[in-house]
Amino acid sequence: MKALAGLCALALAAGCATAPQDDLLGSSAVVAALERERAPVVEIARFSQKRASEPLPERWKTYVVVPWKPRTQYALVESEGQVALEARSERAASGLYRYVRVRPQTHPTLEWRWRVPRLIEGADPRLAAREDSPVRVVVSFHGDAAKLGEGDRAKMRMAKALSGRAMPYATLMYIWSNDLPVGTVVHNPHIGRVRMIVAESGTAKLGRWVKVRRNVYEDFRKAFGENPWDVVAVGVMTDSDNTGSSTLAQYGDISFLEAGRP
Repeated sequence: MKALAGLCALALAAGCATAPQDDLLGSSAVVAALERERAPVVEIARFSQKRASEPLPERWKTYVVVPWKPRTQYALVESEGQVALEARSERAASGLYRYVRVRPQTHPTLEWRWRVPRLIEGADPRLAAREDSPVRVVVSFHGDAAKLGEGDRAKMRMAKALSGRAMPYATLMYIWSNDLPVGTVVHNPHIGRVRMIVAESGTAKLGRWVKVRRNVYEDFRKAFGENPWDVVAVGVMTDSDNTGSSTLAQYGDISFLEAGRP
């Protein structure tokens, strides 16, 4: 149940805004409260502009997977001449997220950097009991609640009851897999409205900074078989609770880029 409750946490808090929202989707509140970002480059995170040991940026909030699990520790650190967000997990699971409203049709490219010193032995996103990842970049979307089937509705209502938080319409998680090919889409083993996409895999790039670019518009279409509505939140998560292990990773700056931008 770890991933289910955790997704509800990144999935949007029911009380995140004073604007009205429907009964099922937490993403409705974000759409009602925020204007779309329109700059050519929408800066989601600029950790490199901070100083090591400073408090985390105010827009970034902690989400707790379940209250009884240890939390991943996040801090700004110096890494190869730049400041980055470092995550340390000791059998822990929690993340950070911020609300933002971006139209993926006009800003389809999500760009970020991450660094993974080592993989988590035995981790497998396809198995609920081993669904850990040293890094995750998580993108949540609004959508048409009328398209949700009864099975999805039931799971989302259960998730809200367990966590007290309403989920968004759909979520993409970009992960670093032990061995699955880049581009593989994995259905989250806990809840159907979440897909994991392998953005990096294997050991060849361990220990160094890796720049990643993904077309979230096309990834959403591939993962869910429909066109996406607005992005409503972006988060990061490092977790090792299911495998009972320890892991460390670092996240660099994260941005959405306007279509056609090199």
